[in-house]
Amino acid sequence: MTRAEREAFLANTRVGILAVQQPDRGPLAVPVWYEYAPGGAVRVVTGPDSEKARLLRATGRASLIVQTETPPYQYVYVEGPVTFGEPDLERDIRATALRYLGEQMGQAYLTMTADQPAVLIELRPERWRSVDFHKMAV
Repeated sequence: MTRAEREAFLANTRVGILAVQQPDRGPLAVPVWYEYAPGGAVRVVTGPDSEKARLLRATGRASLIVQTETPPYQYVYVEGPVTFGEPDLERDIRATALRYLGEQMGQAYLTMTADQPAVLIELRPERWRSVDFHKMAV
């Protein structure tokens, strides 16, 4: 994929798999909702005491992969440093819930999780890998 193609692919609504190294074992790899705009950071909101947050604080780096589910397959992989911050309710929590769940289920999710603490993780892509098997199928 070209740079523009891979960034547009990553910006679409997909469930990503976030991976972070663990000491003395394989990486922790978990599904996540995320936000991304071309040229920016991948933004993920999670619990501040979650295992992924704890490991990310220790390592300072993560990988994320997103893919299509049907052939011809496409995927984008990014890896880079992470930083932590406070999530913005509208931009990082409400918009993401509505994007992934739609209006009705998103509002229900927001109500259920309103009292849960959250932290914003930003992954700044330094390394990219991508494949578009559509191009090979032509």
